Amino acid sequence: MQANIWSMMTTVRPAVVKRVVNPTISIMQQRRYTSSIDADVVVIGAGPGGYVAAIKAAQLGMNTVCIEKNPTLGGTCLNVGCIPSKSLLNNSHYYHMAHSGDLQNRGIVVENVKLNLDKLLEQKDNVVKALTGGIAGLFKKNNVKWVKGHGKITGKNQVSALGADGSVDTTINTKNIIIATGSEVTPFAGIEVDEKTIVSSTGALSLNPVPKRLIVIGAGVIGLELGSVWQRLGSEVTAVEFMPSIGGAGIDGEVSKTLQKVLAKQGLSFKLGNKVTAAERTSDGINVTIEDAKDPSKKETLGCDVLLVCVGRRPYTQNLGLEDLGIERDEKGRVPVNNRFQTVVPNIYAIGDCIHGPMLAHKAEDEGIITVEGIAGGAVHIDYNCVPSVVYTHPEVGWVGKTEEDLKKEGIDYKVGKFPFMANSRAKTNLETDGFCKVLACSNTDKILGVHMIGPAAGELINEAVLAMEYGASAEDVARVCHAHPTCSEALREAHLAAYFGKPINF
Repeated sequence: MQANIWSMMTTVRPAVVKRVVNPTISIMQQRRYTSSIDADVVVIGAGPGGYVAAIKAAQLGMNTVCIEKNPTLGGTCLNVGCIPSKSLLNNSHYYHMAHSGDLQNRGIVVENVKLNLDKLLEQKDNVVKALTGGIAGLFKKNNVKWVKGHGKITGKNQVSALGADGSVDTTINTKNIIIATGSEVTPFAGIEVDEKTIVSSTGALSLNPVPKRLIVIGAGVIGLELGSVWQRLGSEVTAVEFMPSIGGAGIDGEVSKTLQKVLAKQGLSFKLGNKVTAAERTSDGINVTIEDAKDPSKKETLGCDVLLVCVGRRPYTQNLGLEDLGIERDEKGRVPVNNRFQTVVPNIYAIGDCIHGPMLAHKAEDEGIITVEGIAGGAVHIDYNCVPSVVYTHPEVGWVGKTEEDLKKEGIDYKVGKFPFMANSRAKTNLETDGFCKVLACSNTDKILGVHMIGPAAGELINEAVLAMEYGASAEDVARVCHAHPTCSEALREAHLAAYFGKPINF
């Protein structure tokens, strides 16, 4: 198989210099010569899906080019998303432990605790810098050519890299094109983001000083994580959410309620079932007007120093040349693809946030790998029911598969197995007993249908459930697997035991 893959790849032809004739670009913009490259695969975008796809293609012997418009690789996730936010979440938790008295409860006396916000933000930036540089190193190691510019498809087998002024810097002639352009922050109508006092998730990563009062529009995953960061660092945080629950789409109802109680106990305030109608800057800060989602006559004005607009993300699919090739986008701006990630133009593919499905970095990575394997002649398979989700608050939340709400709606007979972390020896030892593990299994076959947890290291534990579900395991299968003691993973085993046998051992 490997030999066949290698034989399918064309040899690299030397770059030539030629003038680009593109009717969509002005004559003035074309009054310079541009370089031209030949490739087997061009990947547009170097986020988690794009850079992984590019590396995998190169590893399979394809001459690969990746076009990225930003000055660094890694996309939103690495530069202004997953990675910097996790740095802030981790380090703000340490500060909270020292400042709140949690360490004293463990016999560790710390006095005169102070926050060096500049250092905390510097550490976050250093992590991002190291990891973006690491991807550049991986590109070099795997012979992926990085072309800087805005990637635009200018023909069925051609992609142009545009400069800041819209002129063509480089053209690449290619057999295959993979669109991996990701997503961008969804704007909020009537509220202009300046990334200073009214910020998006990007600006919320670099607030300085810590705002005394912070209002977050949206209590989904991103809003909860960033709200937690600044609440731990001393801000009075209020989250305004249109829906009657927190956590966003896909979260189990019971888990959502537990998470809200825990975060409220930590100090976050919630205004659920409310929508923001206006935000006005004043001499004292920002006045935010909200109203009841069901009864508009019920209005309230909240004051804050910083307003975080966190209402989701939308696919970044503008100015890619899709329309010229007959590739239409759906009502949400996504690129429709088939089960091999092909668009209506068979040699043009799309993955990640710009297609259907959850906007998750690991989902994009998997799609990138299997798309490239498909191009090389391999099988293409992904089970979206086995893609996990994590909320990196403290405690963490993790889930995979169906929720109880899903199963009830679909009319599926199921059984529930639950185990609380307060009965888990490791969690009790670590003084981290909030939360539980919950397993949903088919009443008839015992097959695991969904796993939901809130508690210590849930983001790590959920991957055991993902592996089990990917291989079609039953609740009994996991219940009979030996787990190390004492570990938090035993709570997951006990929940599977409860689902299979009806009763756990230690509760």
